[in-house]
Amino acid sequence: MSHVSFSRDAFAAFRANDRPGPVHMLNLVRLRERAAYDDGTEASGAEAYATYGRLSAPVLERVGGRIVWRGDMEQMLIGPQDEHWDLCFIAEYPGPEAFAAMIKDPDYRAAMVHRQAGVLESRLIRTMPQEVGAGFAG
Repeated sequence: MSHVSFSRDAFAAFRANDRPGPVHMLNLVRLRERAAYDDGTEASGAEAYATYGRLSAPVLERVGGRIVWRGDMEQMLIGPQDEHWDLCFIAEYPGPEAFAAMIKDPDYRAAMVHRQAGVLESRLIRTMPQEVGAGFAG
């Protein structure tokens, strides 16, 4: 089963958790070799996702969001050895309503066409930022 978008129930639960403070969204993305556009547009998955990134960046900024971490996956040390993520990053939003505003924005919805065409598999994990400390458990 491929995961490229969230369900209504998952989004409703996301919005219901309106605790104060920022929200960090861990994004893990596996791209298609060739993008799957409904209109037959020819592009690689990477090209489609790059278009999504270029078009969605102003919306992210407009809602007060930003990318706080980005990295390249090098190796799966613990987990399925055949699992690989092409893109790994954390986006920060001032709160859940900022993320919801982005999702509803017409410019963002237009950009999503490119994300959906380029992404084969993804994970989007909401986290609550914590203070950085010396230990693993806080």
